Amino acid sequence: MPLIKSSNPALGQNTFQNLANSQYGGAIDASARMTLSGTVNKTALLLLCALATAIWTWDSFLQTHNPADIAGRLMIGAFGGLIFALVTSFKKEWAPVTAPIYAALEGLVLGGISALLDHRYPGIAIQAVALTFGTLFVMLFLYRTGIIKVTRKFMIGVIAATGGIFLFYMAQMLLGFFGIQFISINSGSPIGILFSLLVVGIAALNLVLDFDFIEQGVSFGAPKFMEWYGAFGIMVTLVWLYIEILNLLSKMNSRRSN
Repeated sequence: MPLIKSSNPALGQNTFQNLANSQYGGAIDASARMTLSGTVNKTALLLLCALATAIWTWDSFLQTHNPADIAGRLMIGAFGGLIFALVTSFKKEWAPVTAPIYAALEGLVLGGISALLDHRYPGIAIQAVALTFGTLFVMLFLYRTGIIKVTRKFMIGVIAATGGIFLFYMAQMLLGFFGIQFISINSGSPIGILFSLLVVGIAALNLVLDFDFIEQGVSFGAPKFMEWYGAFGIMVTLVWLYIEILNLLSKMNSRRSN
């Protein structure tokens, strides 16, 4: 997501302003500039990296159906993905190398979580994948047709909502160490399902900010490595969106099974 336009930490407030004042600012040869098609291609490559490691992790689980066999990969993927996400955010010129590594690490997490939940609720993973990409294309359509316009109020609203969700998740994690649980929100109760729908909606709106960021980068004539950085930003949002959709579907399935 973009400039002040972005609640996505990968695509922060002063990204293009900082570039303008750096060694990458000023006149850049046309062949060395960020393009829309280049960003799309980079996004596809990151998705393939994530898919490859996700399939590998899923297949390992299918061999034994023992969660312990993929626990190590889940840990490596979660902590490694966080580290490389932070590195990419602060060193965006490294994105051509760090973004694919981030995607591969996230694939370990996505493949592991998907395998575990699909074993419990058969078919849930493919449903989550379909809904994630369906949401991606719908939001792209709404953005390109101008149905959703990225105004300052829209940006601030999405950023505030995303920040609120982040703070809630952090508070929930910290309180969990003291045995305090938000059972109604994390269960298949109506409140839990409504909360997940809200989070999915906000994650989807973040995609619009991602699209706007990329469009701005192309218009600005940002350096070529920003294609990887823009693709990385899209990947961060898609990972979040997929996990939230998977969580929503698991809540709905648990409600039906009770």
